[in-house]
Amino acid sequence: MSKTLVEMAADLVQSQCATKSMTTEELSFALQSTFKALYDLQFNEAKSAQGFGVQEGVPALNDFTAMNPDKSILKNKIVCLECGQEFRMLSPKHLKSHGLNGREYRSKWGFSLRQPLCAKSLSEHRKKAGKARGLPDNLKKAIAKRKKSDKVALPAKK
Repeated sequence: MSKTLVEMAADLVQSQCATKSMTTEELSFALQSTFKALYDLQFNEAKSAQGFGVQEGVPALNDFTAMNPDKSILKNKIVCLECGQEFRMLSPKHLKSHGLNGREYRSKWGFSLRQPLCAKSLSEHRKKAGKARGLPDNLKKAIAKRKKSDKVALPAKK
């Protein structure tokens, strides 16, 4: 009796867990990505068996939209929702390969415009480095200075 794709994916991820410890979100992502890879292999095999036609009973999954955008940003990686590749940061160069910029990618996938397109650990590292350099205090001073200069530059109303 042959195994289902879900059973095969579970076996593969279980083997992977035996060699390295994984968080629950990494486990969930590993199961999803392994299932998708197996599904794509099965779909392509069925397509080639029928002379590049679509096999009945196999739904088409031709893009990486099956992943929940909220789950694409993990502790040590971010998954590009356009192609499924994993990175520490989605660079402008990579997004350009999909014909997008950061703003378009965020709005397309429902992210806040202020959401960093990098792994959570990298974002935290940058946050700590900025605080160590005194960025929040310097930013407050610069804003206060700008407000003072704007008030002085405005002519008095009569």
